[in-house]
Amino acid sequence: MSEERWIWGVGLASVAEEGTVLDTWFASPEAGRIPLGYDASRPPEDLEQLAVADARRAVAVEVVTVEVNLDAPPASTSDAYLRLHALSHRLCVPNSINLDGIFGHLPNVAWTNAGPIHPDDITRLRPFLQRDGIQVQGLDKFPRLLDYVTPPGVRIADASRVRLGAYLSPGTTVMHEGFVNFNAGTLGSSMVEGRISQGVVVGDGSDIGGGASIMGTLSGGGAHKVSIGARTLLGANAGVGISLGDDCVVEAGLYVTAGSKIVLADESSHADGSRPVVKGAELSGRDGILFRRNSLTGAIEAVRRAGVGVTLNEALHA
Repeated sequence: MSEERWIWGVGLASVAEEGTVLDTWFASPEAGRIPLGYDASRPPEDLEQLAVADARRAVAVEVVTVEVNLDAPPASTSDAYLRLHALSHRLCVPNSINLDGIFGHLPNVAWTNAGPIHPDDITRLRPFLQRDGIQVQGLDKFPRLLDYVTPPGVRIADASRVRLGAYLSPGTTVMHEGFVNFNAGTLGSSMVEGRISQGVVVGDGSDIGGGASIMGTLSGGGAHKVSIGARTLLGANAGVGISLGDDCVVEAGLYVTAGSKIVLADESSHADGSRPVVKGAELSGRDGILFRRNSLTGAIEAVRRAGVGVTLNEALHA
C-alpha cells in the first residue's frame, strides 16, 4: 500500500457516559502513516489541555490517535470522522476513498452550540441546557462542516447547509439555500445555490442555480456517480440525474434523468419529419449541450452549443 493511501491524525473524541463515541475532531490530519517514533501516550500539550469532561452535556473528552487505510472500510467512529476530515481538508477528493458502511459507525447525535450530546440524555439534561443557553440545533449522524473545518478561500452563507465531509475548492460560494453533502463538492471556483448530493462533483467555473438539484446515489441515482463539468450552468429549479460535460446549460425548471426521452433538435429529420429521440443516459457527460423544453410541444430537446459556457463574477469568487 502506497503512503498516500493512508492518513493519520490526533484528535479529541467526545464520549457519552454510556460509552458511545459521539464525534472526533482532528485539528490537522496528515497524509501517510504515523511517523516512526511517535509516542501516542504523550499527545500534544494543547490537545491534552482541551481533554476536559463537560458535565453539562454528560460527555468525557479523550485524546485519540488514529491511522486509517483509505482503501479499507471504516472501522470505528473516530476512523469515520478522520475520513470526513480528510475530505474537508482537501487531502482526498470525493469518491476516492472507501466509505462503505460509514453510516453504521456514525451514531445519531444531538448537535448543540456547545458540542454533541447523546440523544438519550437530552430529556434529562434539557433544564440545565436551557439554563446555560445551550440549544439543540439538529439530530443527525453528520455535523456541520464549519464546526470542525474552515476551508480557506470559501464562502458559506449558512453553516447548517454544508456537512462535514464536503470538499470545497477555493473560490467556491455556497449561498443560503445551497447544500453540499459529504463526499461531494467543487473542484474549482463555483456558485452553489442548489443541492449537491453525496458523490457529486462540480467542475471549475460552474453555477448550480437556486433550487436546482443533482441526483446522488443516496437519492435514487443508483450506482452512477453524477458529475458536472466546467463552465456549466444548471438553471434555477432545474435538475439532473445524468452527468453534464463542460460548457453545458440546463434550462431553468427542467429535470433531465437517465430515462428522459430527448429530441436531438440539431439532427436531420426522419422521412416523416420527426427528429431522432434518445434517452438521457446516451447524452450523459457530453460537452457543449443545451437542454431545453420546447414551449410548444413540451418535449425535452438537446441542442449543440458552441464556445464556452457560463462566466462567473470574478470579484464575487476571488
